[in-house]
Amino acid sequence: MIEAVVFDVDGTLVDTNYQHALAWFRAFRRFDISPAIWRIHRAIGMGGDQLVAAVAGDDVEKSHGDDLRSAWTEEFGVFLPQVQPFEGARPLLEEVKKRGLKLVLASSGEPEHVEHYLDLIGGRDLADSWTTSADAEETKPAPDLIQTAMKKMDSDNAVMIGDSVWDAEAAERAGIGTYAVLTGGFSVEELESAGAKKVYESLQELQDDLDAIVAG
Repeated sequence: MIEAVVFDVDGTLVDTNYQHALAWFRAFRRFDISPAIWRIHRAIGMGGDQLVAAVAGDDVEKSHGDDLRSAWTEEFGVFLPQVQPFEGARPLLEEVKKRGLKLVLASSGEPEHVEHYLDLIGGRDLADSWTTSADAEETKPAPDLIQTAMKKMDSDNAVMIGDSVWDAEAAERAGIGTYAVLTGGFSVEELESAGAKKVYESLQELQDDLDAIVAG
């Protein structure tokens, strides 16, 4: 039996991935860089410290990395009021707590963005703790954020719930299993190849299988 659940937030509990992709595209365009949006979308789930080089190369990271991240923060702020929780997010978190499990919301987002997400899902009164980009030296697919989340729960007997291949890779590096939902735009095959034990179409479907997940 597991003791704790680590939830990714962006793209798993709140519907943000496509807004993130557009915000990054607009940020790149400020520097006359035009990566295809589909390439940006494939990198969503990484933190900004990883995404710039992954999408545009090491030279762009060296020349413009910090400025691009600042530009992205400004561009994403335009989309933030449009962000909505996925259907079933709050009931799933409530069910996790009802079972007596520890719960951490693990986000690599900017602190002010994470605060907004917590408001949307009522996370403060359910989560034992949460993370932001300030809690890790490197973001996903590095394991830092998940390791921080596990320390906050004082447990390594946990599972990860996420939506991207980066979630699954980071969780594997942290030594825990992942269950994934399709809300991030990655395929079942991609998520399973990255290490997800099982993939669900929605949060409601995942909640219906919670007994099996808790049993490990």
